[in-house]
This record gives sequence, structure tokens and C-alpha cells, in this order.
Amino acid sequence: MSNAFLSAIKERRTYYAIGKEEVVSREKIEEIVNDAVKYTPSSFNSQSARVVVLFGEQSDKLWNITRETLRKIVPADSFEPTNEKMDGFSSGYGTVLFFEDQAVIDYLQTNFAAYADNFPVWSNQSSGMLQFVIWTALEQEGLGASLQHYNPLIDDEVKATWELPSTWKLIAQMPFGSQAAAPGEKSFNPIDERVKVFK
Repeated sequence: MSNAFLSAIKERRTYYAIGKEEVVSREKIEEIVNDAVKYTPSSFNSQSARVVVLFGEQSDKLWNITRETLRKIVPADSFEPTNEKMDGFSSGYGTVLFFEDQAVIDYLQTNFAAYADNFPVWSNQSSGMLQFVIWTALEQEGLGASLQHYNPLIDDEVKATWELPSTWKLIAQMPFGSQAAAPGEKSFNPIDERVKVFK
């Protein structure tokens, strides 16, 4: 019964070469995101995850914000590789932005003080699960995606541009699109060095 699930996990890869071809409808992508947000577990059932999906020009706007933010801190004579990266991300069909609502975390820290130090950690773990669920589901639909982290550099402008609550903390960005080129080979360290089983 687990074979299909594990097969999907094995097939998920990082795609840097993505295109704007509409492989699946926007409605299907919204459905994937909605289901992932609804059913991905969170500590204390906090449901602290927040997601923004940007399509087309809205996604391009995000990567232009990121480009211009980085232009201010990357030396001009070495900016071209960064510029090419931004071109690559904006060449996709859309971008998923992952946030965690700090108001929820603060509430839990106040009301369950014994676990206060753990809630930010558990929040990040839950966000990681959500990112993986969406990433894998997008791949199952024939889309390519990668996971990027330009936060906190772009946080303030992102929240201002899309009028998002100040308590939403940006965790990651996932550009996605049609698979324009196959991902590179992936190597694996010996599994017996990474897993111990005691019977």
C-alpha cells in the first residue's frame, strides 16, 4: 500500500530549469496547496502555516524584488550569476511562498510555557513537512520545482507588496513550472551509515 507514496517521494527532484508551459491548471495547483495546508500535521494542531501562491506576472514580481534586493548587496562585478539565477526562477509558471504565523507561535508559548522554547522549532518542522508535501505533489503533476531561501532579505517588501499580515514570517520560496531540463544525477551516502535498526 505504501509503494505509490514511496515512489512519489523517490521521484521528487530539484528542477532549476523550469518553463511557463501550463502543464496543469491553476485550479489544480490551488487544490494541491489547499489540501497540503489542510492535512499536513502541526504541533498541538496549531495550523500555523500560511501560504501564498503567485502565478504569472505576480511570480515575476517576486523575483524582480529579490533581484533588486540582492543588487544592493552583491558587488556589481560579480552580480551576473545572481542575475541569471533570478532569470531562472522567474522563467517558471509560478511560485509558492511559505510562511509561519508568529501570532500562533506566540499564543502557544504564552499558554503552554513549559514548551515555549520548542514551538519555533516545531513550527519550522511543520513548515518543512508542508514544503515537502507540496513539492512532491507538484512533481506528480509533471511540474518541476526547487526550494529557495531569500528570507529575511525580502520579507518586508514581500509583505508590503501583497499586503500580508506583519505576523507572517517568510520561511521559503518555491518557484515551479514545466520541466525544461532533466535534473542532474543524485548521489546517496550508504544507507547503513544513516539508519540503525535494533531487533
